[in-house]
Amino acid sequence: MTEAPIVVENREELIFLLSEASELEHMVMLAYLFAAFSLKTDAGEGLTEEQLEAVRRWERVISEVAAQEMLHLASASNLLTAIGGAPHFSRPNFPQPAKYYPPGFELALMPFSEQALGSFVFYERPEGMEHDAPELQLASEVIAPLIPGGIVVPHEQEFATVGHLYRGIEQGFRRLVEKYGEHRVFVGPPEAQATWRYFWWPELVPVTDLASAQAAIETIVEQGEGARSDRDDAHFGMFLRVLVEYLEFKERDPDFEPARPVTPAWVRPPGDAKLPNPTLITDPTTAGVADLFNATYEVMLQMLVRFFAHTEETEEELQTLSSTAVDAMSLLIKPLGQLLTTLPVGAEYPGKSAGPNFEFYRTSYLLPHRHAAWVLMNERLLELAVYCARLGARPSAPPELTTIEGTFRKLARALERHIGR
Repeated sequence: MTEAPIVVENREELIFLLSEASELEHMVMLAYLFAAFSLKTDAGEGLTEEQLEAVRRWERVISEVAAQEMLHLASASNLLTAIGGAPHFSRPNFPQPAKYYPPGFELALMPFSEQALGSFVFYERPEGMEHDAPELQLASEVIAPLIPGGIVVPHEQEFATVGHLYRGIEQGFRRLVEKYGEHRVFVGPPEAQATWRYFWWPELVPVTDLASAQAAIETIVEQGEGARSDRDDAHFGMFLRVLVEYLEFKERDPDFEPARPVTPAWVRPPGDAKLPNPTLITDPTTAGVADLFNATYEVMLQMLVRFFAHTEETEEELQTLSSTAVDAMSLLIKPLGQLLTTLPVGAEYPGKSAGPNFEFYRTSYLLPHRHAAWVLMNERLLELAVYCARLGARPSAPPELTTIEGTFRKLARALERHIGR
């Protein structure tokens, strides 16, 4: 299959496409995390030891892919910064219809299931792969096909796969270098580039010229769809293996349910998500944890954006920003997300548990002034610690909130040390 070429004639179009790529990386990462959080964690949830071992293995695979999507988002931020743009961490709320992105990229939050895995395989399918290719046959059987059969302003361009989008972006970099020369294209400050020193990804390379831009794009594409001769270790192959193994388990035991009965639910429906009949959380404790999760997610993104768009921060402060954001992911976002999948939506939905909806509040993640930014992030973490403590004092509160409150205060102290400068 030959995809229509993506045409880039100016810097604005390249920034537009990189911003769209950032949104895609961000949203597929969250879709993967939702599925991972939904998985059961112990034998007491109705799993045999063999099933539990498989479920834990699948959780590790999905979490590894989600972490690499975060790497891709960081690389896209480096590419944007390199050409004078700003890191792009904004995105729409879930779910989004296909018309938001080009056809084939309707994104929704789904618990671990045949449909979710089939969708993930389609998200990561290699560029140029026919919809009826043998590699996609199994995914096609478990989901409905997702794909239907010189400008001065940036505009949306259709792309069939993530790889197709990035190849267009790569062509755009080459076109601009031919047009202006490397010194005029790569005008972003090299010291603003994120590297492995801050996020422990050896693949996170600073983008300062065409060769490093191409290397960053190649990493994104190969980790996603894989090289033509080596797709098994890429996201496409990893998800396909999980789908095959899961279906084998289901064939042996049709009652096997690796995931909790999780449904995306909202405390209040967001205005931009296309939700004709939104599931609303009516259990007060669950609603409180859901709000706490989304507020935590927001302040974590503020820390990441401050890192990528920093100004006068010292090396020590940059290390604090990156490590605090990473700690927020593993010590706050993950436990809160998993906790939500154990909590009831409400009496109107018997047997259904909630899941993190990753609500985006339409406020800017960019805090542009150094002193104010550190004050605001510290203040927000302390506010969330107080809110968490109030939640934890309720008779129905899960005990995990006590540990989570302590983590909020610990991360706030890490930032507070740098406020006085």
